[in-house]
Amino acid sequence: MIEPLIWLENLEIRISKLLIFGRHQIMKQNVSRITSPQAVRAAVRTMVPQSPIIMGSESLEESGLSPEDISEFAPPFDPQADTEFSTPVAPDVRKHPRKVGKGNGSGNRDGNGRGNGKIRKISLGPVPELEAHVDPDWWQKIFNSMYLKTDADVLEDSEITGREIDLFTGALGLSPEARVLDLCCGQGRHTLEMARRGFSHVEGYDRSGYLIRKARSRAKKEGLPVRFREGDARKLPYRSDSFDAVLLLGNSFGYFDSVKHDLQILREIFRVLRPGGRLLVDSADGAYLKKNYQPRSWEWIDRKSFVCRERSLSADGERLISREVISHVKKGVIADQFYAERLYSKEALASMLEAAGFKQARFHRAYSPDSRKKQDLGMMGRRIIVSASAEKLAASPKSAFIRKEKNIVVIMGDPRKQDIVKPDCTFDEDDFETIARMKRALSEIPGMRFTYMDRHDTLIEDLKKRAGKIDLVLNLCDEGFDNDPKKELHVPALLEQLKIPYTGAGPRSLAFCYDKSLVRGVAREMQIPVAKAVYICPGAPVPELPFPFPAIIKPNAGDSSFGITRKSVVHSLEELENSVREVREKLGLDVPLLAEEFLTGKDISVGVIGNLPSSYTVLPITEEDYSEVPESLPQVCGYEAKWDPDSPYWKIRSVPVELPEETREAVTNYCLALYGRLECRDYARFDWRLDAEGKPRLLEVNPNPGWCWDGHLAKMAALVEMSYSDMLRTILEAAMQRLHPGTADSILQQRVQEYEVDGPEIRAVEMNVNEGNGNCEVSALSFKAVPKVKAV
Repeated sequence: MIEPLIWLENLEIRISKLLIFGRHQIMKQNVSRITSPQAVRAAVRTMVPQSPIIMGSESLEESGLSPEDISEFAPPFDPQADTEFSTPVAPDVRKHPRKVGKGNGSGNRDGNGRGNGKIRKISLGPVPELEAHVDPDWWQKIFNSMYLKTDADVLEDSEITGREIDLFTGALGLSPEARVLDLCCGQGRHTLEMARRGFSHVEGYDRSGYLIRKARSRAKKEGLPVRFREGDARKLPYRSDSFDAVLLLGNSFGYFDSVKHDLQILREIFRVLRPGGRLLVDSADGAYLKKNYQPRSWEWIDRKSFVCRERSLSADGERLISREVISHVKKGVIADQFYAERLYSKEALASMLEAAGFKQARFHRAYSPDSRKKQDLGMMGRRIIVSASAEKLAASPKSAFIRKEKNIVVIMGDPRKQDIVKPDCTFDEDDFETIARMKRALSEIPGMRFTYMDRHDTLIEDLKKRAGKIDLVLNLCDEGFDNDPKKELHVPALLEQLKIPYTGAGPRSLAFCYDKSLVRGVAREMQIPVAKAVYICPGAPVPELPFPFPAIIKPNAGDSSFGITRKSVVHSLEELENSVREVREKLGLDVPLLAEEFLTGKDISVGVIGNLPSSYTVLPITEEDYSEVPESLPQVCGYEAKWDPDSPYWKIRSVPVELPEETREAVTNYCLALYGRLECRDYARFDWRLDAEGKPRLLEVNPNPGWCWDGHLAKMAALVEMSYSDMLRTILEAAMQRLHPGTADSILQQRVQEYEVDGPEIRAVEMNVNEGNGNCEVSALSFKAVPKVKAV
């Protein structure tokens, strides 16, 4: 914001009105008695940038200040003048900035968007050199909803999109049967338009998770069978020779600070194109922009927001450096960001295409869209359209996947050993039936041969003997090594020592999530709401609770609801002491406990299969249906519900949950953030409970959750008609794709469209947490944990 450079000594001024004049908006603000320079700064700190502060005549007369004095506060209005702003800007202070926009979705018209993190009042002001403030990976962080608004005159204009598809498909001579990849597809405007026109094999790929979810949401709303994936264009997850054409549209080329990364993208495109396949690049005309870029411009986004842009050439003259400041008439500056794009001429583009292996480069007529609002088009104003052919021989498959069948070793718990989690500490008929169903389901998966290992006394030697012949281990040993739940992490640690790839989470993730209190701490650091709780040290006396009853007592570590029964829910200090004593008598005095507020809202679970950021599925959210449980019993899905068929809790069912859209979106986003932060892989489940007001509270995170045919994950999968066999195969293929990107003949590539369940568009959210009372308000604004998902 504009900060006055005036010192007032021994001066008491009564200013009744300050008027801020923008081009179309006037904002009035009452200012109290000003007695110091600090008070002056505070009074004007909320003013809109790049607008003059002008006093009404009566206020000017009353103040005793001259026009020259006022000019120190507000120089004459000049939309191209340098001004001080209050917002995070430089790379060292922008922890989680958002991505800038582009014409197509993840390219850039002129960068826009808003920071993910909390806006901190940092006054930067005019900068002598824009280039010094450009984050090298700005392109990773700024694509968001604000970008769609600032460039809506181009990005959300269906007529412009239609004309562009006419031009691009005509230039390549594409037929509706062609397999087309829209690379850097953004919110999918071109992909969706092609699908509307009957292209049946077109899909989009982009680095921005927000824009990909936006594209999926629009495709689902229109009933279009289009697939969208998230990932880095420098390492595409597709097999060689997969596409007839690749489109690189909307000024999506030239984001990196090194030319070699741009060349890497072109070489990846060359790889995934079939022999004779065509690439079409829609890029800014660099030679034209070097001479004709606008140093400064500004425009209204809507009635309450406007954007100011400042541009200059880089020191080497090869990139256009831009700064973009987005302001709201009431909230002030909401984004201040810097970005840079390489300026390629026709000659430079032709050389890059040739270096990547392309032939027959052909330049089509120049193209410029029309802004209905007649606004600054920036780098979208004049574009080069070039196509080229991938003249090459067909690629041969990678040796690791030449074998017709893949050797999969399945590691399970040892039925010969005791298992303290089970009711009789032994494997019973139900356990063996569960294992039999799992083996039948795996036998239905083509192209894989399964070997089973469950003898833990010889497990290490058995794995050593087979190490070189194992393609992948399906790690289903959730009992832990030697059936010790504390040693669940030992199995993946052993596999890593033997350099054997495996499914699921690694040792660190399992260690993190085994400790509920540790997960709570991580969640709180990420501002994800958790239930109130008190950690009870081993053998320590029962503390007074800082929250009202009822409460629930549970072991701090472990899974399968071990140690949680109907008696775990307590309503008084006496019941609390009795419950703690009973748990310690059963589990031992050395077991740490949690006394947690007992939430009375819906008991919900979220399942995720796949890997961030490129290919994952959020399964339908389910809740526990307690309608068959007597009202006199607490609604808790504990040990009895999972292990005692004679218990009234055995009748609990998992059913699809009905949630407000805002809550569903918030919970989903929280889960994805935790998935990345806690290093979950391939599949995971998150358990939540709503409080009496319907606000979500995290209970626990389960990497490598229960894999059995009647477990929570299988029930979620069944809601989208994913069979038990396909659920297991999807987990296997998620691991293969993670380990060997672009080589696995994956169900995630072939059939994911059948199973993708994104629900409503997942927007970023913001929590306002009051540490004193634990309240958490959720609103659809900005959530700081989201960048942690995108950075995985």
